[in-house]
Amino acid sequence: MKKTVSVVGAGVAGLASAIRLQNAGYDVTVYEKEKMAGGKMNQLKKDGFTFDVGPSIVMMPELYNEVFEVAGRDPKDYIPMQRLDPMYSAFFDDESIEVSSDLVKLVEHLEGISEEDVVGFLAYLKDIYERFIIAKKYFIERPFRNSSDFYNPFILRQAMKLKTFDSANHSIGKFVKDKRLQQILSFQTLYIGISPLNGPSIYSIIPMIEYLYGIWFIKGGMYTMASAMERLLIELGGKIVCEAEVDEIVIENKQATGIKLNGEKIVSDFVMCNADFPYAMKNLITDEKAKGKYTDKKIDSMKYSCSCFVMYLGMDRKYDKVKNMHNFVFSKDLDENLEDIFEGKLLDKASFYLYIASKLDEDLAPEGKEGIYILVPVSDLSTSQYEWNEETIQYYRNQVLNKLKTIEGFETVEEDIISESYTTPKDFESKFNAYNGATFGLRPTLTQSNHFRPQAKSKTVENLYFTGSSTHPGAGVPIVLTSAKIATEELILDDK
Repeated sequence: MKKTVSVVGAGVAGLASAIRLQNAGYDVTVYEKEKMAGGKMNQLKKDGFTFDVGPSIVMMPELYNEVFEVAGRDPKDYIPMQRLDPMYSAFFDDESIEVSSDLVKLVEHLEGISEEDVVGFLAYLKDIYERFIIAKKYFIERPFRNSSDFYNPFILRQAMKLKTFDSANHSIGKFVKDKRLQQILSFQTLYIGISPLNGPSIYSIIPMIEYLYGIWFIKGGMYTMASAMERLLIELGGKIVCEAEVDEIVIENKQATGIKLNGEKIVSDFVMCNADFPYAMKNLITDEKAKGKYTDKKIDSMKYSCSCFVMYLGMDRKYDKVKNMHNFVFSKDLDENLEDIFEGKLLDKASFYLYIASKLDEDLAPEGKEGIYILVPVSDLSTSQYEWNEETIQYYRNQVLNKLKTIEGFETVEEDIISESYTTPKDFESKFNAYNGATFGLRPTLTQSNHFRPQAKSKTVENLYFTGSSTHPGAGVPIVLTSAKIATEELILDDK
């Protein structure tokens, strides 16, 4: 008889874990509190427009493909992708730069800015690639089940090679001097909710991955990945129950024996928790001993990633002068902007990201119209010195639209809007159980990474496993997919 697994939450890592376990011979049921699977990788349909709710940039497509390949499927049948070139446009006050992952084109462009910085850029790629190989092999792709897995001479030597004590921003500044290039090579740490001003320098691997491996688009938008994983799980014989909010992870004699749903116990041999780890420890685990060191006080004292304010705008026209799907608009003083985010201040002249998926997939908007997604990184709710209400929404809305009007092609942006929706930090907290509304979970500081981060296998409870952005190895879709692989391998190892 097959052993059973209850998966709490149908986010990216929950679905990927469920697929791997179902394919390995377990009987898997996923319980999701919302109406749709996908977690933050969700979809909004309104007035004929279709938007991705959360993630939008596909990096490291081999990790997306692996979810399907492990089950003997051809990823092209589930998540048809195309590579983007240029990858995105970066807008500054007085100019814009098209950023290509074609190194020949990129070097030609950089030479027009500074030949000295071309030398620095190539030196940066060499330096960070060497560190990336070490990080991937010894830290990202493996669990830290015991403290000795981290605290041993060999691993500590590898850790020193990562040079993590420097910040991403300062590290990049050693290689390139042009301020715009520094920003283009450092802002990507915000993809995982940490500032380049004080985030460990190892996270400058994110732009390196873009330049060496490119970024991609999945037809139908990012939600295609979530719906394809749901489809594959069902094909394999797994089950997904939506609108099923788990009340509790049942723990008896230091062992997870199932979950409680609407007050009733559902027995299973294993529990895989994809609910945000801080939320789960505070709300789903009631046994104080089972919390271990992650008491309510400890959870509240931990550092959290930034949050996001996202606008979903249906536009009454096409924006032909805007060339790229992905666009980054930088404020004049990005450093001050970043400091304010992590100090909880209301932002003045915020930087933001703009995504127009209908440029490559016309099915995502009515004919002759465009859907625009705008993301502003903002403070998480525990840091924020202001309230999220209608006044705050309008404050950021007006700020973003006024800035857009200064960019060629967007002069009429405000009057073009015919549909409008938002996601605020409060929504991330209520819809996705993101603790403190922190979109990317626990902040990946040095003391909240690797061995110091919550691990896949519970330290205090048998048959209980965790996966998702607040667990090792961290946030971002490719890394979260890796966390699912680690968590399922840990479960199978214990079962054997």
